[in-house]
Amino acid sequence: MVRSGCSLDGPIGLIRELPLAGQWVFRTVPGVASFSPTGILFVCLGNICRSPTAEGVFAHKVDDAGLSDRIRVDSCGTRDYHPGQRPDPRSCEVAAQRGYHFDHLRARVICRSDFEEFDYILAMDESNLRDVLARCPSNRRDRVRLFMSFAPELGEVAVPDPYYGGGSGFDTVLDLVEAASDGLIEHLRNEWSG
Repeated sequence: MVRSGCSLDGPIGLIRELPLAGQWVFRTVPGVASFSPTGILFVCLGNICRSPTAEGVFAHKVDDAGLSDRIRVDSCGTRDYHPGQRPDPRSCEVAAQRGYHFDHLRARVICRSDFEEFDYILAMDESNLRDVLARCPSNRRDRVRLFMSFAPELGEVAVPDPYYGGGSGFDTVLDLVEAASDGLIEHLRNEWSG
């Protein structure tokens, strides 16, 4: 995902541009019918392990499903531990083994405008959920939930933080993210079909 400049490759009738905050937004082109893509924001603690993994995997699955014009994806952290840094190399290595590439992403912190711009704000664990809800305007709380709620069959509430653990933790994260991503795509298709 490139986050600079201006592009005409967004959904029909929209121009994608990068304002000062570093967040892609869509601006309507006068005289052209348009719609707003569904915005998905993945949130973890520092935005270098779990949430960029979720962003990269979900964006890949969205592309494969032919839904890129209907969904926009981003990720962030609740703390400013790693602003501007690339995802953890261990996350990128494990993901690349399964065909996902997201080392071009850069960490950022959740900001107030995210609550307006994104339809789904998906926390990786209950601590992240509490942090997000503490910042969330009361009229936007319905947009915030746990990412694993889209894979209830796994019986997992959280995507565990692999940062201080061994290499197998990154495989576990990827397994959970793949399952929840599939569930989220299915949920969105059902929502769109009415």
